[in-house]
Amino acid sequence: MRGVTVILAVLVAAGTFGCASKKSSLLLERAAHGQMADTTMVARGLEGRLEPLTQSKTDKDVEISVTYASSDYLKDFFSNKEVFGPYAGKNPYYPEHLVFYLKAANKSSGRILIDLHDIVLVDDHGNQFSAIGLDYVTALGDSKTPVSNVTRGMIEDARPGYFGFSLPVGRMVTSKSQGPFALLKQSAFESGYLYPGVVHDGLVAFWAPNRSAKQIKLFVSKVRTEFNPDDTAKSAVDFIFDFTHVTPQAAQ
Repeated sequence: MRGVTVILAVLVAAGTFGCASKKSSLLLERAAHGQMADTTMVARGLEGRLEPLTQSKTDKDVEISVTYASSDYLKDFFSNKEVFGPYAGKNPYYPEHLVFYLKAANKSSGRILIDLHDIVLVDDHGNQFSAIGLDYVTALGDSKTPVSNVTRGMIEDARPGYFGFSLPVGRMVTSKSQGPFALLKQSAFESGYLYPGVVHDGLVAFWAPNRSAKQIKLFVSKVRTEFNPDDTAKSAVDFIFDFTHVTPQAAQ
């Protein structure tokens, strides 16, 4: 019994510090390829919106459509029960992210290849952003969740037993909801081959550029359209989409 009391005391003490636990190493990486002087100005969230809302371009029978996914857009997107079923619910992304809905249609007679590593964002401050995976999104979410919430849930689930109170060990290991993770997995645009007639869509996320950025370019580059006998790319096309960052002040 004394041992359980000590464990409970430790958990309560940990909860007292809230979010003071160490950040994931993923969040310690630089958010962009750019100047170090601009590091603290990115991944803070954009104010306002991007225009135009949607753009579409076609080259070599490959059509790429891009839509700026605002917070309102994402709220409606993830609330769609016909798409996400029981996982439909809250938007799993955060203001620190800039998200796009991307649709690729292969209207050619051969396969094409799209790689997420070749989809990048560039702002007019000289910063370049790579698409981030779901690990970065969940790591940010974990850093925003107070330890006290997890601790309180475990204490509430403590049950009396033969040797005193028992703690829910399974919950201590797997206390996070699968909902946000499932939404991120199911909505993500994925790298891979698209065969003739295939249409693939999904979300692509980046760390948000500098709030004072006025012009933002999205590159969907090196879309492989022809291949050599050894499967290396014979030809590829680039798609560049220009967006204007409209701040609340500029919109007035």
